[in-house]
Amino acid sequence: MAKLNIIASAAIAFSCAAATLPSNASDRITGHHFATRSEAMAPTAMTATSQPLATQVALDIMQEGGNAIDAAIAANAVLGLVEPTGNGIGGDLYAIVWDADSEKLYGLNASGRSPQSLSLEYFKKNGYESIPARGVLPLSVPGAVDGWFELHGRFGNLSMDNILQPAINYAESGFPVTEVIAYYMERNAEVLEDIPGFADVFMRDGNVPEKGERFKNPDLANTYKMLANEGRDSFYKGEIARTISDFVEEHGGFLSYEDLAQHTSTWVDPVSTNYRGYDLWELPPNTQGIAALQILNMLEQFDIKAMGYDSPEYIHHFVEAKKLAFEDRAKYYSDPDFSDVPVEGLIDKEYGKERAKLINSERAGRSYEPGNPPTEGDTIYLTTADKDGNMVSLIQSNYRGMGSGVTPTGLGFVLQNRGELFALDPNHRNVFEPGKRPFHTIIPAFVTKDGKPVMSYGVMGGATQPQMHAQILINMIDFGMNLQEAGDAPRILHTGSSQPTGSKMNDGGVVSLENGFSKHTRRELIKMGHTLQEAVGPYGGYQAIWKDHEQDVYIGASESRKDGHAAGY
Repeated sequence: MAKLNIIASAAIAFSCAAATLPSNASDRITGHHFATRSEAMAPTAMTATSQPLATQVALDIMQEGGNAIDAAIAANAVLGLVEPTGNGIGGDLYAIVWDADSEKLYGLNASGRSPQSLSLEYFKKNGYESIPARGVLPLSVPGAVDGWFELHGRFGNLSMDNILQPAINYAESGFPVTEVIAYYMERNAEVLEDIPGFADVFMRDGNVPEKGERFKNPDLANTYKMLANEGRDSFYKGEIARTISDFVEEHGGFLSYEDLAQHTSTWVDPVSTNYRGYDLWELPPNTQGIAALQILNMLEQFDIKAMGYDSPEYIHHFVEAKKLAFEDRAKYYSDPDFSDVPVEGLIDKEYGKERAKLINSERAGRSYEPGNPPTEGDTIYLTTADKDGNMVSLIQSNYRGMGSGVTPTGLGFVLQNRGELFALDPNHRNVFEPGKRPFHTIIPAFVTKDGKPVMSYGVMGGATQPQMHAQILINMIDFGMNLQEAGDAPRILHTGSSQPTGSKMNDGGVVSLENGFSKHTRRELIKMGHTLQEAVGPYGGYQAIWKDHEQDVYIGASESRKDGHAAGY
């Protein structure tokens, strides 16, 4: 069969005996011991999101005659309401779409640019060594709404008022806040409650809503109604734009009406590498997607399957490949309109082979230099697939949870803080410049095989994302896991790499392993020179859809670490 073993994986054993891994409280009769549930399967359509109401809305839209693109927009609108801790129309958007008619992938970069009236000199003159995370200074133009209308204009089927109506209904009538989202709302409120406008929307009685509490956002309902009735220009050239610019100016910021009015999204060609017969597609910079391709190009040089999943050898090689890729990420990834990003060189197979030679198989590297390629953040991820074969991989974010915290009066959403990711070093490619797109962490992914679409997936969570994009494929291709198991499996996270904001790794960084990796593996990694550190919660959030062409069905998987699920019909 020309597909991964995504159903009957119970018979596939790890190279390292399962007895070395701690068992879960639940005792499933099939699959790997860490699997939280079976994959979702359906013959006609599928969606996977991080919140159940959004998943259901996407299915409803497709049952009403909408396609996967309509469903993705509708789900994103609902998520902006029910999961404001990760996304909203104050943020940016990226998407990869498989269009069944043309049998082709399309990439959309709907990220916004820095204010034209803000300069590098302003930060230097006022003593900033980095751009602050909160308030009005890290603001850039929100690109998500333009992204919706670009996707809809090119591929949509239903009218925008139909697509946005479910989100409007929930915003007006209220919805019960789910567990993980309630937790993150409380955490965000601890640092954002004094930011202009935040408490007026999210802390109306002095507290954020608790788990199960019914929360309404009538301001966001009104904003969605304007978008449904007046179109994208209401956001960038109309009443919403005026409200945003006036509010930001009132509080000493620089994002202006002119910045919003000049905004455009960009259709881009996804780029890919082949990993053991499967093509992984990512979007080029200003995102970090090609880091996943670089990691896989290096790891393809090693027999990962023979090493085994719970082995110090695999984890060591993975971490070192990540370090090397992230040195290039720190130096080269930036807005291609402002600097020449050598994308083809960075993802070149021969370049990957040369970089892989720098990995010492027995010792952790404390620092690496970026290579010389041949020249030529908290988020939501969702995916949808419809009866005609269209598939959407969409990711959208405010950056740090609830973004800058800045919440313009009467609109019901926070503005993102993506501008924090600019460097202030004038010699850096990613240095702050007016009208420039910052380096971006959010990345959708797509997999094809022999020119056919097989998998739409993503793993939300800052610098976690390219690491987990690679791990998901390795789990499936090298270790034989099915779609759900690949996401449930304990994850490897390396932090402390050099960054596009200018910081440099000189101590090897830190490795965090989720529960499930054996004590033996942890001990051996320490002996190899890795610094291990416990971490709770930073391992990302996964959603995926697989197209089984042989059976003509969709298979869905959703993140057990979040509140959502995958479902179809």
